[in-house]
Amino acid sequence: MNSATVRNLLVRGMLAGLAAGVLALVVAYLLGEPNVDKAISFEDAHSHEHEMEVVSRSLQSTAGLATGVLVYGVAFGGIAALAYCFALGRVGRFGPRATALLLSGCALLAVYVVPFLKYPANPPSVGNPDTIGKRTTLYFLMMLLSVLLAVAATILGKRFAPTVGTWWATVAAVAAFVVVIGLAYEFLPVINEVPKDFPATLLWRFRLSALAIQTVMWTGFGLLFGELAERLLNPKPATAASRRAVPASH
Repeated sequence: MNSATVRNLLVRGMLAGLAAGVLALVVAYLLGEPNVDKAISFEDAHSHEHEMEVVSRSLQSTAGLATGVLVYGVAFGGIAALAYCFALGRVGRFGPRATALLLSGCALLAVYVVPFLKYPANPPSVGNPDTIGKRTTLYFLMMLLSVLLAVAATILGKRFAPTVGTWWATVAAVAAFVVVIGLAYEFLPVINEVPKDFPATLLWRFRLSALAIQTVMWTGFGLLFGELAERLLNPKPATAASRRAVPASH
């Protein structure tokens, strides 16, 4: 793949990430923000200290939310596009669309779902401010471990495929990934700082909305980027009707 193609795919990846970010923004505003407001109301009702807001809640839930989600979408779209350039043709006999959807699905699983199952997202009023550094470090450690293990599992599957076949190589790679991730879940510290009187339903809805946002973003990215990559890498030949529509030069 030459540099011009990589550059074109990078641009398309960032555009697809931006479009997927818009979809995720709609989900975040409709599903996520109401739960955040309820969590903040719970915190205000149970706290005797009232801090002055540096940024108003209305600005946080509109311009602040849009900026964060869209920048995230563009950045991860660009990173995913570069990963796509490396993965295309190396992970199986998949076309551009299928590779994009497979890559985005694996990214959703490795980058978000696996760390989420160990350290799920928490709404405001949940978590000790003194442990935020520790919690952030553990979360990113889990994310890095998940991504590295996903890459290692892919390499393992490719190595085993010529010997045992694609099916059993895939089963072995997935099993190895699950076993090592299970060990990581067991040995990494457990963090449970949810207040005893915090509504369980609100916590559940917040976490579901966070998962929905990521699912919409990565699914949308896979579909949009796959279509853009398909048009770039496998352009359709001009049809007879379109050729007749072009006037002949004299």
